Amino acid sequence: MKFKKQKEINGHSGAIYSCASDGSYIYSCSTDKFVARWIPEQGTQDKFAIRFEHSLYVVQSFEEKLLVGRSDGGLHVFNTETRKEEKYFTQHKQAIFSIQTNQHKNHCYVGDADGNLSVWSTETWDLLLYLPLNCGKIRDIAVHQFGERMAVCGQDGTLRIFDTDNFNEIHTIQAHKDGTTAACFILGTNLLVSGGKDAMLRLWDISTENCLKEVPAHNFAIYRIIQLGDQLITASRDKSVKIWNTDLNFLQKLDQKEGGHRHSVNDCIPISANVFVTCGDDKRMIFWERD
Repeated sequence: MKFKKQKEINGHSGAIYSCASDGSYIYSCSTDKFVARWIPEQGTQDKFAIRFEHSLYVVQSFEEKLLVGRSDGGLHVFNTETRKEEKYFTQHKQAIFSIQTNQHKNHCYVGDADGNLSVWSTETWDLLLYLPLNCGKIRDIAVHQFGERMAVCGQDGTLRIFDTDNFNEIHTIQAHKDGTTAACFILGTNLLVSGGKDAMLRLWDISTENCLKEVPAHNFAIYRIIQLGDQLITASRDKSVKIWNTDLNFLQKLDQKEGGHRHSVNDCIPISANVFVTCGDDKRMIFWERD
C-alpha cells in the first residue's frame, strides 16, 4: 500500500512551520504571523484566524485548547470554541520550538531555543516545573503512549528521557552529531526512533540505551517523525517525506515528483488511520492518503 497526494491547501503568505489537528479542523502557523484554521474536507479556511506581532514556530491542539509558541518566548492558550485567549505566559524568554501535551498526566511540555523545559498543568495552567537543561534548542518533545515517559531532543546532540512523575532524567543518550531534532516512541514497545541534523535515523532500546539500527535517511536535517499504523513517516529539510516500517526499512519517498514540497518540509501530523498532512517552507499543506 502506497501513499498518494490527495490534495493541498494554499493560503499562507509565508513558510508554514507547524500544524496541528483537533480531529475536526487543522491549525497552522506561519512566518506571515498568522495562525489559521482549515476545514480538511473542503481544503478551505474558516473564520478562526489570529494575527500576532511576532513570528510563530509551533502550534499544538489539546482538547478545545490551541497552544501557540512565539519567537520571543510568549506562550498563548486559546479556547477554540469561544475563539478567545484564556492564558498568556512569558516564562520563556527565547523562541519556543516545541510544545507537547500528555493527556495521561494533564501536562503540557514546552521547550525553547535556550534549552529550557517548562511543565504546565493543563487543568489549572499553573507552572509545575522549569528545567534549564542547557542542551541548546529543544526542537522536539515526544511522549510515550501511556504518558509515563517523555523524550527531549537537544541541539547538543542528546536525547534525554525523563519520567513524568518526578521528572528524573532516566537516560541521557548522545544520539546525533550537531543536534537531535526529532523523536517518536514506537507504540507498544520500549523503542524510540530519533532523527538528527546529521540526517540519520536511529532506533533505540531506551531501557538499555543501545542503538539497534541506524539509517542514513535523508540528505539534510530530519524535522519530524510520526507513526501512522505500522509505519513511520519522516519529514526533512531536504524537501522530501519518507515512509518506513518500524524496523527502519525504507518503503516510499514522497517528493516533488509526486506533487510534494518544493522546499523544506517542517512538520507532519496524522489525520486518520490512512491520511497525514505535511507543511513546509513552500507555504503549502499537503494531504497524503494510503490507498
